[in-house]
This record gives sequence, structure tokens and C-alpha cells, in this order.
Amino acid sequence: MHVNALDLSIVVPTYNESENVRELLARVERALGEIRWELVFVDDNSADGTHRLVREIARVDTRVRCLQRIGRRGLSSACIEGILATSAPAVAVMDADLQHDESILPALLEQVRQQGADIAIGTRYSAGGSVGAWDERRAALSRLAIRASRHVLRQPLSDPMSGFFVLRREVFEACVTRLSGVGFKILLDILASTPRKLTIAEVPYTFRERFAGESKLDELVVWEFGMLLAEKTLGRFLPVRFVMYSLIGTLGIVVHLGVLTTLHKLMSVGFTLAQAVATGVAMVFNFAVNNVLTYRDQRLRGVGWLRGLLTFVAACSIGAVANVGVATYLFEKRGQWVLAAVAGILVSAVWNYSVTQLYTWSRRP
Repeated sequence: MHVNALDLSIVVPTYNESENVRELLARVERALGEIRWELVFVDDNSADGTHRLVREIARVDTRVRCLQRIGRRGLSSACIEGILATSAPAVAVMDADLQHDESILPALLEQVRQQGADIAIGTRYSAGGSVGAWDERRAALSRLAIRASRHVLRQPLSDPMSGFFVLRREVFEACVTRLSGVGFKILLDILASTPRKLTIAEVPYTFRERFAGESKLDELVVWEFGMLLAEKTLGRFLPVRFVMYSLIGTLGIVVHLGVLTTLHKLMSVGFTLAQAVATGVAMVFNFAVNNVLTYRDQRLRGVGWLRGLLTFVAACSIGAVANVGVATYLFEKRGQWVLAAVAGILVSAVWNYSVTQLYTWSRRP
């Protein structure tokens, strides 16, 4: 074996974590001792220059690497890309905010290397573990999420919501094509996607307070978590993004009818003008809500938002023409207006989803 062979690759997803990078590196170095390791920061083009700082460090410390992503966001997808960019036989995933206790990394690695575990998880919920200074509301939400997650897991464990673990590379490679990459719970994604039952070890630790910077969690993490659970239950039948897109489209119909009724019935605006305004408002509504929810990890901002709106409106306008054309053709052939209308709606929905995913929310930078 080559003397410089790696034992462990540590993947750390970052977004505006420049204040934590040096401290994390120092603590990892102290914790791992003689273990041969590398630290791979996967940065989503942080505004605070996290990627620049990591590269500055990497010039003098070859154990540190930076993978900078442009035009996309998301913790789970960042972890997937980071793991794919490494080569060590064991890979760790941990946060950059120092809430995960790096001192248990050797114990997690030992479970995988010497004790035969496929994956070793840092747990807050087994004996000796703790959620630290969480308030009751956050603790209750965490417990609720754990109960919900057990519906998609192949085997029980105390902390499936943990973001701190070490796994064998072959375990990841066996399930990577099945991963959704949605949301922020990559461990749950892996455990729900593995083709076989895994040998799992758990190492307790106490969850710490953030060292510096601001938390990236917001009120929409519940939506992301729901999308992940939906992906693991419904995903084999329909793309979850398409389901979400269609639900938002249904809300758009309600918005359309509300605007049309207000303008035409209450304000006596001519039907044609009212219909045109209602159509425009509904399109902007559908685009804005899809941008925030369905494509949260690819959210458009600034000039990109305006450009995305234009492509969205163009795609949906063509979809509307297809809707009318298909519905009219089927009505003339079959005479069943309900079935014809539904067929037209389905055709336009699939068209709108496919085209806007390709051109409006493309992953290209």
C-alpha cells in the first residue's frame, strides 16, 4: 500500500461558512491524529468567499480541496457531488458549523474499518447522546421528523435525521443512482435508497451550538423534508417535482378564477381583457411559487428571475395552445367534452413541466 494512501475523505457542504473553515480544519487535524485524511469542502458559490478561503488554504495544505458549484444549491446534492469527487475507501459527511463533534470521527471510522459496519452514524438519541441546548419546539419537531422518516427506512435506528456519519464507499456507489438529492437529509436519502439491509453502528455525541455565522435552516426545510419523503414513496411512479408542479398549477387555476371573477363580475371589466389579465397573473403566480418550492435548490434570483419568467410564460403559452388543440380534436372525434378537456390539461401539464425544467430551471450555470 502506498504510504500516502487515504483512509478517510471528509465531505463538508458549505454556504457562507468562511468564519468556520479554519477552526473546523484545526479541530479535524487534532481529532484524527495519524489517520490519513482529506477535507473536501463543497461550496455553493458562497457570497462570503468561502470557496476563495478554502483554495487559499489548499495551496499550502494538500489535504484540503474545494469543489465550487455554480447555479445550484442544496445540502444533499452537494454531499453527493462531494463524495463522487473523492476516492478514499471510507467517506465522512459533516457540517461546517462545528455543531457535529469531530472528536468521534475516529470512533465512527473504526466501526467501518475494523468492526464491519457499512455505515456508522453520530447519534443524538442513543444513550450518551444529546441534542444539547435545543428548545422544546425544535426538539419536538426533530422527534416528529424521526417518526415520519421511519415510514421510508428499511431498518430502525435512533437518529435517521443525523447529518454526521461515515460510510463505506461501496455502500454509496450501490445506491447513488437511486438518490433523490432533495433537501438536506442525505443520510435518510441513502438509507431509504440502499438495495440491501445495511450493518449500522451508532456512536453517541452531544450536538453543539453553531460556532460562527448564521443557520441556513428556514421555514421551508419542512417542505424539503416532505419532498424527500414523497420522493421515496411516490418517486417510483411519478417524479415528485411533477406532482408538486401540478399541485401548484391547480392553485394557479384558483388564482386565475379569483382574478377573473374580481375583474369581470365585481369591477365590470370586459371578459377578454379580464381573462388576459387573469391568465398573466396566474402564470406569474405559478412561476413564483414553483421557483420558491418545487425548484428551491435551483431558485432563480435577480436578472435570472426575470429571464426565467419570460421562458416560463413562453412555454406555458405554447402549452395552452396544445391544450386547446388536443381537447378540440378529441371532442370532435369522441364527443365527450370532459375527457377531451382532461386530455388537453394533461398534455399541457406534461409539456409545461418538461420544457420549463429544461429551459427555465436548467442546472446549467
